[in-house]
Amino acid sequence: MDLVSFRTPGLGDQTYLLTHEGKGVLVDPQRDIDRFLHAAAERDVELRFVLETHLHNDYVSGGEQAALRTGAELVLPAAAAAAYPHTAAFHLEDIKAQGLTIRPIHTPGHTPEHTSYLVLIDGEPMAVFSGGSLLVASAGRPDLLGPARARTLAKLQYGSLHRLAGLPRDVALLPTHGEGSFCTATGAGRFTSTIGEELESNPLLGVGDAEQFADRLLAEPMPIPAFYQYMGPANTLGVPPMPALTVPEIDLADLAEQPEGTQVLDVRPRTAQAAGFLPGSVGIEVADDFGSWAGWLLPYQAPIVLVAEPGQDVTEPITQLAQIGVDSVRGVVRDLGEAATDQFELVDVATFVRRLADPAAQVLDVRMPSERAAARLDGAVERFLPDLITEGVPAEIDPERPVLIACGSGRRAAIAATLLAREGYRPVVLAGAGVADVAAARAA
Repeated sequence: MDLVSFRTPGLGDQTYLLTHEGKGVLVDPQRDIDRFLHAAAERDVELRFVLETHLHNDYVSGGEQAALRTGAELVLPAAAAAAYPHTAAFHLEDIKAQGLTIRPIHTPGHTPEHTSYLVLIDGEPMAVFSGGSLLVASAGRPDLLGPARARTLAKLQYGSLHRLAGLPRDVALLPTHGEGSFCTATGAGRFTSTIGEELESNPLLGVGDAEQFADRLLAEPMPIPAFYQYMGPANTLGVPPMPALTVPEIDLADLAEQPEGTQVLDVRPRTAQAAGFLPGSVGIEVADDFGSWAGWLLPYQAPIVLVAEPGQDVTEPITQLAQIGVDSVRGVVRDLGEAATDQFELVDVATFVRRLADPAAQVLDVRMPSERAAARLDGAVERFLPDLITEGVPAEIDPERPVLIACGSGRRAAIAATLLAREGYRPVVLAGAGVADVAAARAA
């Protein structure tokens, strides 16, 4: 048995390609399937199965299209009841092929239909694809389908974790969700493990009973990205192939001809955005989590026009948007001319701390509630970045005075600066540093 893993850092997920005697099994593929199929072709592997552990809440699946492209058998949990052809996986009903056995194990909790897959080679259990059930030092969230079902799913998750923990200790644990995913309850910094390692180190396996387990998982709920609500329905009904990754270049004059509701999304480096960006645009510098933030902050499936630097490759942002089902990029503007009139200021830690000392200083902290609970920025007005969209800029922030913005690294603060600037505020961003750095500088 050979295993290739494909990490998608911005989604915090992994796809796996398991190969055995020239046959391949692809597990939980994202929509951009070419990278997986290329890896199989490089190894001269015939893709035999595509497995989905659940109807994903954080990305649109490439499973159906991978099966159609290759002739592989698409396998989904029986209770998923997807609207496209597939083989239904029933609990403990083995699926066999040439010395390879795939044993579905119903592991509800993250979603009701969630199913893990135990892989046996010549009858010996080797690995389990646990999707969003038992994770490395953690477990998949039970609250993504809404608060009304969260406690029931949390108690089901307790049973599912212990069901998987009963497998042989040397079985490899291969979860889909991991560090960086909003589908996981905590983060461990590792992505794969073994059953034995989890028995020794996963704190959730030591929780006494299902009620206590539910209390623990639901005690401090994490935010749910706005685009998640569209992923499950899309994966139930089926998703078309990836869109083209090239879009036409358009002029500024063409922006006026775009459909009503078009969003202008600036993907240039934050230093370029700070120097000048189009009024009304949202700035999200391209990075691993670009698609997640764009999906969270922009109206889902609204028409999009990108703003990029001359020569900047826009394949990556278009790919990340497509991974969450956003296929509405209409073009890219590269020459802003004199129209980039909005600006924000970037400052280092020393300058930020010095300006904090001004009695008239006003500060905005755009980190998550859990981050703020761990370390607060004294005197700051607190509003999580996405809440600037849903709730607006806090009333305490005076548009007549500069507003110092901080987060954990400077990334979210820079995004927030474009949101504030379009409302007439004067943002000053702590760049390349975060609240912890401010606290250290103050203490020095």
